[in-house]
Amino acid sequence: MQISVKTNARTQMVDITAQVRRVVEESKIQNGLVHVCSLHTTAAITINENADPAVEKDILNTINRVIPWDDHFKHMEGNSAAHIKVSLFGPSEMIPLENGSLVLGTWQGIFFCEFDGPRNRRVNVKIMADS
Repeated sequence: MQISVKTNARTQMVDITAQVRRVVEESKIQNGLVHVCSLHTTAAITINENADPAVEKDILNTINRVIPWDDHFKHMEGNSAAHIKVSLFGPSEMIPLENGSLVLGTWQGIFFCEFDGPRNRRVNVKIMADS
């Protein structure tokens, strides 16, 4: 199943936990693994705190400082910084599923990380049931 994410900034973290939970609920699968994967080379998936929005700002400020947008990269499209950031964050996350619920810590959420926006994006959510 795919979910859509609309971003409105060059770099942005969008909490997609509720959307992933809806996919899990609709599947009726109770136990297994949930694979959440960005279908883009300039957008990542990560799990982090979703209680304090300052965490998102701190993450983005730091990654943008460490990997600046214009650092004399060779890639002709001009978005090498986004590709590098995705390689560091990773394109996907795997979350355990128990009794129909995502196994996440109290403060954890699933984030779509935009590094080359704003854009309309797609995320694949695959649920693999225990046998």
